[in-house]
Amino acid sequence: MQMLENQSVDKEASPQVGPAMPLHQFNLLRWFSLVSLLIIASVAGGLGYVSTRFVVRDSVERDAMLTAQFIQAMAQAEVRHSQLPPGTTMGELLDPRLDQQHLQFSPQLAESTREEFLDHVEHLPDTLLANVYARDRTVVWSTNANLIGKRIDEDDDLEHAFRSRKSVSASYHKADEDREEQKFEREPRHLFIENYIPLFDSQGEQVLAMVEIYKEPQDLVRRIKRGYVLIWGSTLAGGALIYFGLFWIVRRAAGMLHHQQDRLVASETYAALGEMSSAVAHSLRNPLANIRSSAELAQLIANPVAQKNIGDIITQVDRMSRWVRDLLVSLRPTSDEPEAVDLVASIEDTRQTFAPQIERNGVSFSFSGPTEQWVASQPLQLTQILNSLFANALEAMPRGGELRAEVVVDGERAQLTVCDTGKGMSEQQRRMVFKPFFTTKQGGLGVGLALVKRIMERFGGSVELSSREEEGTRVSLIFDIAAGGDHVSQHPGSRG
Repeated sequence: MQMLENQSVDKEASPQVGPAMPLHQFNLLRWFSLVSLLIIASVAGGLGYVSTRFVVRDSVERDAMLTAQFIQAMAQAEVRHSQLPPGTTMGELLDPRLDQQHLQFSPQLAESTREEFLDHVEHLPDTLLANVYARDRTVVWSTNANLIGKRIDEDDDLEHAFRSRKSVSASYHKADEDREEQKFEREPRHLFIENYIPLFDSQGEQVLAMVEIYKEPQDLVRRIKRGYVLIWGSTLAGGALIYFGLFWIVRRAAGMLHHQQDRLVASETYAALGEMSSAVAHSLRNPLANIRSSAELAQLIANPVAQKNIGDIITQVDRMSRWVRDLLVSLRPTSDEPEAVDLVASIEDTRQTFAPQIERNGVSFSFSGPTEQWVASQPLQLTQILNSLFANALEAMPRGGELRAEVVVDGERAQLTVCDTGKGMSEQQRRMVFKPFFTTKQGGLGVGLALVKRIMERFGGSVELSSREEEGTRVSLIFDIAAGGDHVSQHPGSRG
C-alpha cells in the first residue's frame, strides 16, 4: 500500500532527491563534546594537582614547625631541669667531643643532660631515624649506630639549614640510596618527612648543632589521603557537573539551531516551489482552457457514447485547474490564524471529488467517527491535505483495495487516521517521505507530503506515517479542536 505521492507505479524507478545538502557539516555538539571535555579535564586536573600539592606542602610544613617547636622546647626544658648555669643551651652539650672544654659544669652533668634529651628524641612517635650533627657536619649521635662519626659533606638541605638558621623540611616517598644519612632500620611504607632543627647558642646567632629527624607520621598520611580523596572527588564531581551542564545547554542550542536551519531550508524550498508552481500554472492555463473549450465544442456534435468520455475530459480538466489554483493559494504567504473547519464535512467533500477514481480503481471506502468535528485549520489548506492523502492512497491501489478514514477525539485533540491496503513502502522511503522534492515517481515533484507536514505544523498540529511493503500505509493527522459555533468556515462545496 502506498499513500505516498512519493512512490512511483514502477517499483524499480530510482529515487530522485531534491537539493543536495553539504557532505560535510560542522557538528557543533560533537566538537563541543570533545573540546570542552579536553579543556574541563585539563583545568580540573590542574586544579586537583595544585590543590593536592598545596595540601601536602602545607601539611608537611605544619608538621615540621610543630616538631621543631617541640624539640627546641624540650631542649630548653632539659637544660633547666639539669640546673645548668644560666645562658647554657642544649646546642653546647650535644657534641661529646667538647665535654672537657666546659668550665662552668662538669663533663658528667653535660653527658647526663645530653642523654636525657637524646632519649626523648629517640622515642619520638613515628620516628624512622634521628641524627645529631656538630658544626663540622659530623654525626655525633644517631639512632643508627653505624652513622655515628661520619661526616656528611654533600647535603644541600643540611647546608641550607646551617646557613639560614631556620628549620628546613622536605618530604619523600622513597629513600635515596646515594644519601648516607638516609639509612633507615625499616623501610617507610608511605610518605616520610625529613626535618632539620637548628639548636643555637645563648645569643641565638650561631647554630651549634643540628637535629635531623626522619618521621613517617601515620596520622598525617591518613589526613593527606583523605585530602586526596576529597580534592579529587570534588574536582571530578565539579568537572562532570560543569561538563554535563554545558553539554545539556549546547545540546539544546544545537537542536534549536538544527530546527531553525530545517525551517530556513524549508522556507527557501517552498519559496522556490511557489515560484516554479506560479510559472507552471501560467503555462498551463491557456492549454487547459483550449482543451476545455475544444471538448465543449466536441460534446455538442458527438454521439452519446463519445459524450461520456468528453464529459470525463472536461471534469478532469476542471479538476486539474482547481488543483493548480489550490496549490498556488497554499504556497502563497497566508495568515497563520486558524479557523474552525468541519473535518468530517471536508472528508466527505474529498470523497465525492475522488468518487469516480475510487469506483474506477475498485476501491472500497469506509468512514468511522462523529457526524461533525470542528478542528483548527483553514478550509483550503485542509482540502489540500485531504486531496494529497486520497490521491496517494488511490495511486497505491490501482487494482483495488480498501481505503479507511477514522476520526477519534481525545481531550483537546482530534486525530484523523487514513489507511490503505496498497503497496506500502520501504523503511528508507518512509524516513524520506516528508523531505521536499523526494520522490520515486517518474515525473513527480515530491511535494505532496511535504506540504501536508508544513500545513499541519502551521496550525499547531502534527502528522505521523507508518508503512510496510505489501501491507499498506497509515497516516495520522493530529488537530487542535476548535469550537464549532464561532467563526465557522467551510470549503464552498462542503455540507452545511
